[in-house]
Amino acid sequence: MGNFIGHVYPGLFLLSYGLYQAIVVSKAVIFSDSLWNPSCPPRNKGRCAKLWKISYGGLLKIVMGSILIAYEINCVKDGLILMNREMPPRFMHPKEWQHLTMFILLTLNGCVDVTSKNLLPQRCVILEKGILVLSVYVLLMLLVSHVQGSTGVELEIHLLFILVVFLLMLVLTAELWAPNAFHLPMIETFLFLMMGSWLIQAGFILYRPVTGYPWQDDDISDIMFITTFFCWHVMINALCLLGIYGISFFWHRCYSPSSKMTGSKEAPYHASTEGPVYKLLPKVGHSEKEEQALLLPESSP
Repeated sequence: MGNFIGHVYPGLFLLSYGLYQAIVVSKAVIFSDSLWNPSCPPRNKGRCAKLWKISYGGLLKIVMGSILIAYEINCVKDGLILMNREMPPRFMHPKEWQHLTMFILLTLNGCVDVTSKNLLPQRCVILEKGILVLSVYVLLMLLVSHVQGSTGVELEIHLLFILVVFLLMLVLTAELWAPNAFHLPMIETFLFLMMGSWLIQAGFILYRPVTGYPWQDDDISDIMFITTFFCWHVMINALCLLGIYGISFFWHRCYSPSSKMTGSKEAPYHASTEGPVYKLLPKVGHSEKEEQALLLPESSP
């Protein structure tokens, strides 16, 4: 993973997963639906119910994790061995083994998601969230150890990435205690977008700089601009998340057939709450007058 592709491919996966989650969370917020047990649209019931229940996020984790595992193993020329045969024996390829551990956790996370959503009789949300939180905890520990020996530009990039992972760990831990809070999944989605875009940016900074000249570890301007680029990523990803929510809102409210059907059923109820009330009052008064007119002849004798 210590090359351009090794940073860009995981970044593309995290970015794609973040975009997928942004669409899912936006839909849940717009319709006030359950994020963990979303309702199937009426037009999809029956023919597309099985497709609706497939864990696409879990499948994406399994596929991407398997690809990254195979790529990491094939990148080592002499083979990914654990220890050499010298005396005393020493561990070999420590960073590659850390990468492999990350990708194995990603694959296992996807397997748990698919098993919980599609294979178990009843979906176990706490199991999905638990393995995800555990994966992020392990990822944070590996990243803290991963920066050993790094200096300058590489160290600054990894420290900012560790900051995002640490915040993600806090958010996921909070979701265990407040699973129905919609603002926490929004923050989680934003942090996944940050991880993906920043990994892609790290690949270009470390291995393929746009200028064609490598970044200098002893240049304070290069170090400062790394933080500036990170802040730009924060703003861009926040705008991206806001844009996805806005597009989803107008699409489901204006162009989605299911939302139109729901709106047509709900609109007369809300629109008629005031009209009939005021129309019934004169009728009540008129009926009272008729009753009084009928009672007067009887009471006159």
